[in-house]
Amino acid sequence: MSYLQEDETRLRRLRAREAIALAMQSRWEEAVEANRAIIEAFPTDVDAFNRLGRALMEAGRYKDAKAAYEKALELDSHNQIAKKNLARLSILKGTSAATERHRVAPHLFLQETGKAAVVNLIHLAPEKVLAHMAAGDQVFLRSEGQRLWVADMGGKLLGEVEPGYAVRLLELIRGGNQYSAAVASLKDKGIQVIIKETFQHPSQVGRLSFPLKESESVRPYIPETVFKYEEEEEPVPTEGEFAEEATHEEPAGGQTFEENQEEEE
Repeated sequence: MSYLQEDETRLRRLRAREAIALAMQSRWEEAVEANRAIIEAFPTDVDAFNRLGRALMEAGRYKDAKAAYEKALELDSHNQIAKKNLARLSILKGTSAATERHRVAPHLFLQETGKAAVVNLIHLAPEKVLAHMAAGDQVFLRSEGQRLWVADMGGKLLGEVEPGYAVRLLELIRGGNQYSAAVASLKDKGIQVIIKETFQHPSQVGRLSFPLKESESVRPYIPETVFKYEEEEEPVPTEGEFAEEATHEEPAGGQTFEENQEEEE
């Protein structure tokens, strides 16, 4: 590789980091301009078109986002990021562009053993509701009887925490513990959220929110890949001794997502 090519590669990486940093701060209009500047200098940069599409989509500019993703697909016909987001845009088409949301900094979820975990949601909301969410979006836990739901900032339910985790978390919440949560990943009609203990009530001292199996070592729970901006999604390991006990069957006497929403209305 020549010195000129090395300089171009270094410049592209630097600009890409800047664009990603803007996106991670939810500064979407600035991210749009940053990625357009990259594309002007490097017109075949597929990643830049994907980042541009994401920034435009988050800004509610769906038509322009569609054009950006289509260009990415034109440059790389097998690009899964572009395909996934074009499918998402087809769901968002005709819906309100305004969505109340707050992006969470990934490092806030890198904590000591037993304080955080990635969990699956079951009884999911319709696709048109989930399509508005993205990795890093802040969400909230809502307890109802023996069930623990996850809702967006507007109060719309996204899904239910799998029972293997919900039982213990509900007990700890009722004992005074507090938790924060954010979307970890969305893929193929599934959603995972990160739940982190933010306050431990004195009465719960010594009790881990997410106990480890004996075979598991002490390490941060959240892989750095979870929040990586617009990269291919990788499987996220589910932690805790209750993971294998979790079931996707309807709890006895439980409600479906639709039944729960009807009661609220």
